[in-house]
Amino acid sequence: MDLFYKLIAMLGGLAMFLYGMRIMGDGLKSCSGSAMKAALAKVTSRPALGFLLGMLVTCMIQSSTATIVLTVGLVGAGFLTFRQSIGIVLGANVGTAITAQIIRLMDVQAGSTSILYLFNAENLAPIALIIGIVLIMFVKRSSMQNVGTIAMGFGILFMGLIFMSDAVSAFGSGLSGLLTAFEDNYILGFLAGTAVTGVIQSSSAVIGILQSFASSVGVRFCGVFAVIIGVNIGDCLTTFLVCRIGAKPEQIRTVTVHVMYNICAALLIAGALAICRSMGVIGDGLWYATLDSGGVANVHGLFRLIPAVLLLPLSGVFANLAEKMIPDKPMDSEDQDIAENLRELDSHLVTNPRIALDQSGHLIGHMASVALENYDNATKQIFDYDEKLAERVNQREALLDRMADATNQFIISLSPYVTRTADNRDQNFQIKALTCFERMGDLAQNIQHDTQHLRETGTPLSKEAQTDLTGTISVVKDILTLTVEAFKSNDLQRARAVEPLEEVIDDIIEVMKARHVNRMTHGVCDVVNGIQYQNILQNLERVSDQCSDLAVYMLSRADASITGQEHRYIHDLHHSDNEAYRRMFRENYRKYFRELHLEAAKEQAENANK
Repeated sequence: MDLFYKLIAMLGGLAMFLYGMRIMGDGLKSCSGSAMKAALAKVTSRPALGFLLGMLVTCMIQSSTATIVLTVGLVGAGFLTFRQSIGIVLGANVGTAITAQIIRLMDVQAGSTSILYLFNAENLAPIALIIGIVLIMFVKRSSMQNVGTIAMGFGILFMGLIFMSDAVSAFGSGLSGLLTAFEDNYILGFLAGTAVTGVIQSSSAVIGILQSFASSVGVRFCGVFAVIIGVNIGDCLTTFLVCRIGAKPEQIRTVTVHVMYNICAALLIAGALAICRSMGVIGDGLWYATLDSGGVANVHGLFRLIPAVLLLPLSGVFANLAEKMIPDKPMDSEDQDIAENLRELDSHLVTNPRIALDQSGHLIGHMASVALENYDNATKQIFDYDEKLAERVNQREALLDRMADATNQFIISLSPYVTRTADNRDQNFQIKALTCFERMGDLAQNIQHDTQHLRETGTPLSKEAQTDLTGTISVVKDILTLTVEAFKSNDLQRARAVEPLEEVIDDIIEVMKARHVNRMTHGVCDVVNGIQYQNILQNLERVSDQCSDLAVYMLSRADASITGQEHRYIHDLHHSDNEAYRRMFRENYRKYFRELHLEAAKEQAENANK
């Protein structure tokens, strides 16, 4: 039973160590999260810079896994390219060794009169805990509470190490025998390091356990070097499995490089040790040397640093291998066209705003086509739902967001070089236009979501509701097509035709809503479905509103008096005697109300309001 309680004490210490490391890491992330993300996103194509940045970030947050997971996320979001991520990955492998250097404070030996006595683990842990709890409980500033969280994590981490060390020393000869077994069987030591790291999912924690052993019963270099190599492999395999879930090809390449690098590093270290040992470069004095906590930290740090420095120049080779192993998914012609246009937003063009604006305007034209296509596909889903088409709608929406973000950043980057009034007007117009098309994509996705909710009810729309919806969808597609054509050809005549049609669509949707309420009150249509039906109509109306906004923006580019007064312009237009506007409104009204058989319904609604 005594052995059982000693084991419980050791596991309890391990639990405190892991929890303390997690709390400390969370506090560090809270303090530096946004800055860390911004720094990673600004990395250039130079692997050396990425290496230093990855090492620094990992030192800050005490977790190579967290750094690599964040890097993989930035690659997936398009903030980093796959090749830019390689240097960060190699740097993260080195940065994680800083935790072991912190833990070596356990070996500090000094008298109570020395300043170093303060840094003894048994003194440092309670001091950190006191500072942490004071800041958390009595200081309201969030930044100081984050510092308190870091201090608490630091203190708990060291208390866990102290618990582990006390428990480990009680095992005495038993643990010494286990470590001696690793001295005689390097493969067993390697597998033990890999397996334990895979279970605990933290290389720092496993190295911390080794350091605890070293402080209590002592470990020899020949007994732990294979374990440390296994720890490095176990760490990268865990990250690989975490990051592969739902990942894009470029993200999978990033974590594949992480695995390839660590395997090469392990082979490099093992090969170098074998050669040096056989040639007598590493003598018995070093091979059988007893390591304390600091010695384990130094070996771990060297095993991380030396391969990284040697293999960093080969980052291009790793990239080529990963690209061959994980090819890109086949892209359809639309995606390829968009990718080509995104590449045309060359930062070198910003010094020539006119050429740059032509390029960004061309890409916004592609956004218009994608928005129109997405609307068409999303509305088809209402009557014939297709899972593959639903996925494509979501993919197009993601493409629209990506194009909008890239184009917006590109247009804003022109500002220091825009000197002509015409260029400034085009710059402002393009930002407004891309926002309109991006919102149209959002609304198409909203329609698809409403359709999914309709399907979940299991009750189909009535034939009358489907007929009304089909007609409304057709009219909104007409105004969307008109708007896209007006934008692509910069045709102000077409732009002027948008607002009269938009006002007619408002009337049509008002009638459609009234008709559907009448059907629900008479039991023809389901009430639950009615909510989603109304949501679809609302989103259709908003698509029409975006068309109106874009058309007015086009007119304001040609007429400066409209700029900043767009809502007043529309209000005055609706209440004016503008013959061209009134004529287009009447023509659209007669055309669509006849096509949709709404004349009688409109009259009934007007009579009911009276």
